[in-house]
Amino acid sequence: MWGMNDKIKKLQTIINKSDNIVFFGGAGVSTASGIKDFRGENGLYKENHKYSVEYLLSIECFYKHPLDFFDFYKKNMNCLDIKPNIIHNYLTKLERRGKLKAIITQNIDGLHQKAGSKKVLELHGTIYTNHCVDCKKEYSAEYLFNCRGIARCSCCGVVKPDVVLYGEALPLSYNEALDYIYKADTLIVAGSSLLVQPASRLVKLFHGKNLIIINNEKTPYDDLATLVINQDLVEVFSNLN
Repeated sequence: MWGMNDKIKKLQTIINKSDNIVFFGGAGVSTASGIKDFRGENGLYKENHKYSVEYLLSIECFYKHPLDFFDFYKKNMNCLDIKPNIIHNYLTKLERRGKLKAIITQNIDGLHQKAGSKKVLELHGTIYTNHCVDCKKEYSAEYLFNCRGIARCSCCGVVKPDVVLYGEALPLSYNEALDYIYKADTLIVAGSSLLVQPASRLVKLFHGKNLIIINNEKTPYDDLATLVINQDLVEVFSNLN
């Protein structure tokens, strides 16, 4: 039976020997920065709301119940003042060393970019850009989070965050992510339960040498992995160089 230190050493060895690494990250990557996740012990799914979280963050709610949508969105998705953590910072260093080719993230918080990473594919969009559904005028995240009630454009149209809501198709970055994963020799999956479709299907497309899964709990893909580390992400990445 391998100890956790042995597993981290094994991960370091794999990183050292890899030249085409892709990182796939979920909500667990950002919780160390203080961002609440969805499915965790104290996640949004465990709270009581007027509607389900899936509905409150759906395209149907955006159009049919915009006040409820914006109330929930502005209270729970505002991470403008949140700072990157050691995981984001380590990945930036790995990219600068030429080993990490792309970060594929399910998060919408922009923390990878804040940390300095350049190649970030956001499968679920971002809070940082917003547009009017009528005239397409663009608005900043600060504008949307600071406005009262429904976010309105100067043309009176509703301003929609550029996040992928439930019921919407994934952006073009999904196809680019497919290409990066298919070509990678090492895929590091971290902080994701791999239960959310279709993003988790990306893992099935990996045909490289090393599949690494780092998560507090087991995932449906553990049996396919070269290395599984069920440990706190901050502890793991704090011991990598």
